[in-house]
Amino acid sequence: MTLAAYQWVATERDLSALISTLRGVDRIALDTEFHREKTYYPKLALLQLAWDGGIALIDPLAVDIQPFAEILDSDVLIVMHAAQQDLEVMQRACGVVPRRLFDTQIAAGFIGFSSPSLLNLAEGLLHVKLSKGDRLTDWLRRPLDDDQKSYAASDVEHLCALHDELVSRLEAKGRLSWAQEECDWMRTHFGGPPDPDEAWLRIKEARQLRGKARGVAQAVAAWRERSAAAKDLPVRFLLGDLAVVSIAQRPPSSAADLGAVRGVDERMAKGPLGQAIVAAAQEGLTAGPIKPEVSSTESLDRELRPALTLVSAWVSQVARDHHVDPALLATRQDLSDLLRGDPAAALSHGWRAEMVGDAIGRLVAGHAALAFDGHGELVLEPRFGSSTPD
Repeated sequence: MTLAAYQWVATERDLSALISTLRGVDRIALDTEFHREKTYYPKLALLQLAWDGGIALIDPLAVDIQPFAEILDSDVLIVMHAAQQDLEVMQRACGVVPRRLFDTQIAAGFIGFSSPSLLNLAEGLLHVKLSKGDRLTDWLRRPLDDDQKSYAASDVEHLCALHDELVSRLEAKGRLSWAQEECDWMRTHFGGPPDPDEAWLRIKEARQLRGKARGVAQAVAAWRERSAAAKDLPVRFLLGDLAVVSIAQRPPSSAADLGAVRGVDERMAKGPLGQAIVAAAQEGLTAGPIKPEVSSTESLDRELRPALTLVSAWVSQVARDHHVDPALLATRQDLSDLLRGDPAAALSHGWRAEMVGDAIGRLVAGHAALAFDGHGELVLEPRFGSSTPD
């Protein structure tokens, strides 16, 4: 792999000069290296940029990158790959996300790729082999050696070429607007820290609790989430998942009770954190049980539940036939939302409605029917009146 020269940016002067250069370009490839093993929030360790004519690596440990917000919040197109986590990182570091985004992983889903890695996409479309690098690199350690810097630069070196190739193929299929629509949705729905009151749902064992134990699990997990965010520590540093479930099953009313709970350190139980945990557990008991979750299938009217399985099979077939990533087209929840008549359903508008949503609406309304074509494939056929036999 022959790598273009890159600029190392570690002073305010160099960053200011780089930003001046970037004001005059139409698009910028962007990637980040970050860690969150020892923090609640992702800690930016390196910002990689490429544009037609240059590559720059910005060291956020040496220079405040907040001024880069000017570029993100401009009309320049930001090209990224699998941008979801990087968007969270940039939001925290700069206070903004790109005003215009093109995600190469999302775009590739519209031409037959299924959530491809950057390595696979570069090789599949550009016939370029990228270095796999070292997954265990500590990007927060300084100085970075030449191999680390070269690997980081390679993550953005070919993104603009990928953008060109993907746009060409998407235009040929008439799907560029679909990809742009999906990228814009990602730009505004990239996630971030979870709602503390829903943090307990990420604990598999907690979701299986019943009665008052669910309320205790919710309260203790919410306390853990808020406390971890305030201290910028991983939630497991405060209290492990096992401890949350154990507390929910045997809610403590004192430090002594808490110290006897599996997964809780006795010394911690006697300190301020222990008092806060006991208070959260008691709050959960007072709040009472949480209403059990209702699955997407259970929320459907009984007569529509069989339709969910049949429609799921047809949608998967449509995705394959049109070379669209099935996971991008529709989840089971998306299908359930549409069948329930939810006006906010993802399949009720945009490119998804055009591809399958409108057809499913006709199916549910009785104006169309699904049938086998004799070769193992499903076909959607019009119905001419409700009395027409299936």
